[in-house]
This record gives sequence, C-alpha cells and structure tokens, in this order.
Amino acid sequence: MLEVRLKHAAKRFQYDWIFRNLDLHISSNTKIAITGSNGSGKSTLLKCLAGTTPFTEGSVEYFYENTPIQAPELYQKLAISAPYMELPEEFTLFELLQFHFEFKSPIAGMNIKQMIEIMYLTAARNKQISYFSSGMKQRLKLGLCFFSDVPLLILDEPTSNLDKKGVEWYLSLVEKYGKNRTIFIGSNEPKEYSFCDQTLHIEDYKLQKSL
Repeated sequence: MLEVRLKHAAKRFQYDWIFRNLDLHISSNTKIAITGSNGSGKSTLLKCLAGTTPFTEGSVEYFYENTPIQAPELYQKLAISAPYMELPEEFTLFELLQFHFEFKSPIAGMNIKQMIEIMYLTAARNKQISYFSSGMKQRLKLGLCFFSDVPLLILDEPTSNLDKKGVEWYLSLVEKYGKNRTIFIGSNEPKEYSFCDQTLHIEDYKLQKSL
C-alpha cells in the first residue's frame, strides 16, 4: 500500500557526509534492513525517512495506494520505535495507550485490553511508565507501532533490551501484524531482520576519503 522513492538522497553533519547519492525504490509491503557498523548512519537515515530530520540533498517521495503523500500528512501513515524515542513516563500504561490511540487508529479488531495482554503487561496496566524496566518499555514501543493502523513502520534496533523470549515475541509481532506493511529496520543483528526482502548497507553510500 505504501511505497517510498529516494532520489540522490544525502545527509551531512557539518563537513561530514553521513551518506550520499542514495537512490532507492521500496515497493509496497517490502521489508528492508538498513545495516552498518555502529555510528555509520543507520539511525540518521531512519530519522530522515520518518520526516523528523531533513535530507541535505535529494528528495524522498511517499505514495499510498499510488497517491502522493504530502509532508504534513506523513505522520498519519507511519509509526516508529527507536532507542532515542522518549515515552511520557508520567502516564500509566493504560493512560498512554488511550492517549496514543487518540491520534492513531488501532488495527482492526484490537482493543487496549488485548494490546496489554499481547505485550505481557497485564500486571502493569495501572503502573506509571517511569517504573517500567527497559524490556517492558521496549515491548511497549513495539506494541505502539504494530497495533497502530499505519502502512509504514520504522524500527530502529527493535530487540534492544529484549531477552531471547522477547526476541521471539518481536518476531511473532512481525509475522502476525507486519504482513501488509512496508517496514524499515535499522540493525546490526541478523536475528532482527532475517525475514527482510532487501538489505541496504549504509556504508556503501559514504564518500571514500582520499589518502
């Protein structure tokens, strides 16, 4: 349903190019992994794709059911989970889910009670987010993404702070709720993106420095 087209996309911080001359056409429902070493620019590219950071050069176009998406409308079509994404910690779990789904529609047939059960957070229903462990917060971030009725998901290090059981839970979310969506995954861990159709190595788009 949602496709992405990058044309000569580039990002620079001060005098350093993070990536440059990136041309990419992601068709609807594609799952693509953005790989590269730590600090290589994976998160930067994902932030650019999410519209929170502008590209320095080039352009990005989004199409939903073959209709162009205008920049102010993009937030309605995507959800993001990332280590740098802050949760409003003064909310309880139930309050946060209520708040979030005032702005996003839940996927069909899903209510807040079911979401909490699927995230294994039933006992924390009325607990403030500030008292959540790092693993609980990560499950919540992923749940907010997968339970939102949007065609584009952007997942940066999706299994950070998750144990083996948590990783299996994440993969089950992808299997159950990710089929008809376009998904970008920033990762160094093959277990996080083994299901992906494509892989983009961000370091292939760095300028080579002369000796």
